[in-house]
Amino acid sequence: MCLPEFPIGILPFLLAEANIGSFVVSHNKILIFLKNRFAVYFITNPYLPQLKKNQLMKSIITSLFCLFSSFYGFSQQTETQKLMEQDWANLKKYKLDNETILAESRKIPVVFMGNSITEGWINHDPDFFSENNYINRGIGGQTTPQMLIRFMPDAVDLKPEIVVILAGTNDIAGNTGASSFKMITNNIKAMAQLAAANNIKVILSSVLPVYDYPWRPGLQPIEKIEKINRWLKEFASENNHHYLDYYSAMVNDEKGLQADLSEDGVHPNSQGYIMMKILLKKALEKVQE
Repeated sequence: MCLPEFPIGILPFLLAEANIGSFVVSHNKILIFLKNRFAVYFITNPYLPQLKKNQLMKSIITSLFCLFSSFYGFSQQTETQKLMEQDWANLKKYKLDNETILAESRKIPVVFMGNSITEGWINHDPDFFSENNYINRGIGGQTTPQMLIRFMPDAVDLKPEIVVILAGTNDIAGNTGASSFKMITNNIKAMAQLAAANNIKVILSSVLPVYDYPWRPGLQPIEKIEKINRWLKEFASENNHHYLDYYSAMVNDEKGLQADLSEDGVHPNSQGYIMMKILLKKALEKVQE
């Protein structure tokens, strides 16, 4: 037995908290049936048949308390483990690669911070990154608060000459919940300020045009995208950053992404990335002057 004595009044609490549906006393065993489970737990006590009613109840309560304690301890351990394994910003994705770059003291000209549009770029044109020693730090589906969390280890700590930030579309799509204009711009501003404080030049990319998000239709993102892009252009001008306008070159008459530049209206295809590369190269030349 775990503990010798328990008041009878604790029985309903134990039954509820341990998720116990019922129990049966049979000869020298207490059979405990858990709700919504097939498992049956046997607690053996060789003196059970000799116990009086009051003693029997105390034995049952003690057994239930032991069972409850073991389940509660296991539950707490599992919950703690889940919490410790959480990585909302996905810091672990590039952790080892970052450590390798720092150990080799590699000189990094440009780091690209972004979402799936940035991450997809290296899949479509890997040579563009490898030949120029550019570092891609895009993660599909990410929003600006996630990027801000990992901006130091994935960008600033690598000490690049330039950082290219392309962010905001997934915030508008609500990938990590509702995001206001102020929330989005504050996060982008914070990333730019972190870079500038560490003598890293900043290129702020426009949000690409989107008429509708296929995974979350009906959000009417056009006005939100245009408003953020106006802010990006103004903020870049006021803070000696460079504004990279993909939007104007890739938008169609309906203010979505041109059909020949994308398959889904959100992510560029190979032709889309070719256009982006042309625009990016011009921006890099100006920033490096």
